[in-house]
Amino acid sequence: MTIEEFANIDNTFNSASFISKCNNIFIKYFTAIMMDNLKEVDHFISDDVYAYGEYILKNLRSQNYRQMYDELNVKSTNLQNIEIINNQYVITVYLESRYLDYIINLQNGNIVEGDNTSRKQVNYRLIFTKNIDTSNQGIVKKCDACGSPMNVNNSGICEYCGSIYKQEKYDWVLTQIHKIKEQHS
Repeated sequence: MTIEEFANIDNTFNSASFISKCNNIFIKYFTAIMMDNLKEVDHFISDDVYAYGEYILKNLRSQNYRQMYDELNVKSTNLQNIEIINNQYVITVYLESRYLDYIINLQNGNIVEGDNTSRKQVNYRLIFTKNIDTSNQGIVKKCDACGSPMNVNNSGICEYCGSIYKQEKYDWVLTQIHKIKEQHS
């Protein structure tokens, strides 16, 4: 379906806001991998995307390495497809990013793989889903456990009770991420 058709179905949808959200979640996810802290993005991503990030981090930790994505930015983001599948809205996004991609040894700081001098352009296909029956929480997000206001863009962890805000109850969640191609720039 077209973006216009979808906007008629979900009157809260705004393509510019959605693209901004995609870019934000993409950068936060890669930053969380670089900082070895997926808890910072747990509320924005599905369990499968979280497990994939944990798999990457487990392999890096076992060698005392850290993945670096320096100068990470999004070059362009395009909505490719909008569907309704199994009581969910599904949007496929094509995203072009650029970054320095290398791995360092945490003991001595030496680069063990990759290049910290030449940026890569890497293209991704992202899948975002939103339950059709989500409730709109409005601008101020509140903790499901204690009702306190939360800064969801920060960490998604309630500073009062420690509960994790699960965005899938209310909004779009990154459910798949696939690298399409990369090239040095």
